[in-house]
This record gives sequence, structure tokens and C-alpha cells, in this order.
Amino acid sequence: MPTWKDVRADFPILHQQVNGKPLVYLDNGATSQKPRAVIDALVKYYERDNSNVHRGLHALSMRATDAYEGARARIAKFLNAADSSEIIFTRGTTESINIVARSWAHAHLKPGDVVLTTEMEHHSNLVPWQQAAKASGATLKYVPVLGTNAEGGLDLASLDTLLTPQVKLFAFTHISNTLGTINPVAELCRRARAVGAVTVIDAAQSIGHAPLDVQELGCDFLAFSGHKMCGPTGIGVLYGRRALLDKLAPDETGGGMVVNVTYQGATWKPAPERFEAGTPNIAGAIGLGVACDYLDGLDRAKIREHDDGLARIAYDKLSALPDIRVLGPKGDRGGLVSFAFPDVHAHDVVTFADEDGLALRGGHHCNQPLMRKLGLTSTTRASFYVYNTAEEIDVLVASMRRTLKFFRG
Repeated sequence: MPTWKDVRADFPILHQQVNGKPLVYLDNGATSQKPRAVIDALVKYYERDNSNVHRGLHALSMRATDAYEGARARIAKFLNAADSSEIIFTRGTTESINIVARSWAHAHLKPGDVVLTTEMEHHSNLVPWQQAAKASGATLKYVPVLGTNAEGGLDLASLDTLLTPQVKLFAFTHISNTLGTINPVAELCRRARAVGAVTVIDAAQSIGHAPLDVQELGCDFLAFSGHKMCGPTGIGVLYGRRALLDKLAPDETGGGMVVNVTYQGATWKPAPERFEAGTPNIAGAIGLGVACDYLDGLDRAKIREHDDGLARIAYDKLSALPDIRVLGPKGDRGGLVSFAFPDVHAHDVVTFADEDGLALRGGHHCNQPLMRKLGLTSTTRASFYVYNTAEEIDVLVASMRRTLKFFRG
């Protein structure tokens, strides 16, 4: 088994300097870097197999189709889905959640119904439900977060009053992209199921960092993006239980998803084809399948231990800086840390960090309502992955000290 430092050799982009300093890439919550195996898979497809899938009878089309559907089967195995037909290729988490918010909500929500989500959701798992509630006349409610810095996680006690039979859908993140909070998603799914609610898990921040078993979790839908798990951009997945997918109308119509078309109407193919109108991101799907192979080769349980361990180290070392606010739980957390200084804007922090070769993220992280609740406009976020090291956290802390010295003298 290679060491985590050895893993860095698999990622060509990391071997460069930024502003004369070795690159320290700590923006993995936004997008992860790609190993050579994924890059090579994309090149191989475009150099050898580039063709459209499903409808061609020539050799290139058949090879492309085999690789595309092989990737679907690989991702189903990665999630332990019951069948590959439960895997729908999308552009990413945002499109995946929007498919459910439009297709499922249009068919099921009505006035008097409730959609439940949480106060820590990314806009991608909040705005679609706002729109669905507005269109249907349903009510949108939120599970609160606890603590001045949201260190208490979700107020699970509030579920006793919030999670009622009026709740038709409960949507929640697995790991918060700002707080690092790891939500008890299996428990949330169990409690939702007890009142007959459909569940949607945003797994964007957990998919590449920990083992995920959709059957064990008991979720109805789960969404994620390939680019956050060593895969290409522009490709993602919506997992849906087949019994639910078969009852949903397609969100988008066109070529490839129909059985028969007349001048009067059309009939749809079963899932997953009915949700994949037009030419899909073939290369992206193939690359995502290779990313699954790569991550399983590293052992996802060990990845979780590594990434979460780095976050705990960073939390402790950053907490020693003067006047810092570190968000989220002190102990068990996902592989990221967000923090804020009262007199230095996050954009200034990340700009100074860039001078030190550090790639960080500064802003509201698509969490504007949560930021307002916490009395913040922005935070700086460091997010970790398989190629990061404890030594890079020391570089991060030293850069923060330099930044504070500049602004405070």
C-alpha cells in the first residue's frame, strides 16, 4: 500500500509552483484534482473510441457504448445500487437534484404538503425546493443548526415536531460543504421513511471521501458530482430507487429517451434512458468509472480516516490563531475547515494565501442563508483530499499568520 505522500505522484497538476512556491491545493471541496489514470482514460476515448452511443452499429459506436454502460455498472457497484438502471448520468449534483425537484415534485406535491430540508444546505439543495414549493403550493421548512458557530450540528430533537406525515420529501446533505458536519443520514432516512417521506441525499462532499452504500443508507435518491471525486467535470449521478424512477416522467425530452414517436405524441424508455435525452457526456462517464476504480484501489475507508484526520489537525492548529472563528464541530468532521477573522475579509485571506502557493476558497460557499444566520458574510475554507499532507497544514497556518501580521501589524 503506497503512503499518502506517494499518492501525490499520481496527480500531474500538483507538481508545479505558484508564485514561486510549491502548490498546496486545499480547494478540494470545490473540485478535486485528477489522477493520471482518469486523464489517460479521457485521452484514450477521444483518440480511439470517440463516437455516439447506443444507436450506432459500427465498431467505434459499439466500443463507446460498451465503455459508457460499463461505467454505469461500475458506479452502481461503487454505491451498492441494486441495479445499474438506478444510475442516471447528469451534469452534476445540481442537475441531479433539479431532476427530482421538477419530475418528482411536479407529480406529487400539492398545497398543504411540506418539503423539509436543513439550514446548512448548499444552494443546490435549497433553491430547487424553494421553486418546487412555490410551484405546487407546498410549504418549505428547515431543520435548525445549533450553536454560535453551528458546532452543534442539526437540531435532531426538532424532528419530533418537524417530521410529520405532511412531509412528503426530506432533502439533506451528508457532509456540509461549509461546516464539515457529518449528518447521520441513515437515521434521517429511517425517520423519514417512518412517516412516508421520500429522501434526497446531497452526497457531493462525501462521495469521494468515504464508503457509501445506498441500500444500507435506505435513501430514495442520492446526488453527486464526478469532479469532486477525482473524476471529470460536467458529469454526475442521480441514484434513484427503480420503483420510484419508473413512475417519474422525464425532466427533459428529445432523442435517445423515446420508444416511439408520432406526430401526436411519444412514449418513453424505462430508466435510466428516459432521463438521458440527447448525446450524453460519454467521456465524462467513462472517466468517472475509472475514478471509482482509483478510489477503491486506495480504500475508501482509509481515505475517510486520512481526510477527516487532516481536518481535525487543521481545526486544532487554526483555533490557536487570535480572534478566529472556526465553524462546525470540533471533533468528528468531514475533510474541511471553514474559518473567519473579524477584521479581514475572506477574499483578502485567499489572495494572500495564493502568494504563498496556497489554493483556498473564500466566500459564502453557496450557503448564504446559513452565513446570515451565523452573522457572517463569508469564510475561508481549506478542504483536504488524498494527496494532502499534515506538512501542508503547517504551510496554511504560517500563511494565515503572515496575513494577520500584514492586516494587524
